Amino acid sequence: MLTINQKKKLINEHQISDKDTGSIPVQVSLLTKQIGELTTHLKKHAKDNHSRRGLLMMVGKRRRLLAYFEKHNPKAHKSLIKKLDL
Repeated sequence: MLTINQKKKLINEHQISDKDTGSIPVQVSLLTKQIGELTTHLKKHAKDNHSRRGLLMMVGKRRRLLAYFEKHNPKAHKSLIKKLDL
């Protein structure tokens, strides 16, 4: 689970404007961070199927957001992929 300070830091790094908190780059960066944390959790707790389901749902949501972003703004999509190291 991300702390408030971690979320603010990620939002500030990826926001498009000053009041932007829900654009696609912000959402994808938050999901990427959460996916990373859940992955490390599942390495310790291999039988935690509830968390595994949540992880798979997050991965699917991130994939759909990235597909939409690539269709509508390919140049920004490539820069976001490089920035997040995906």
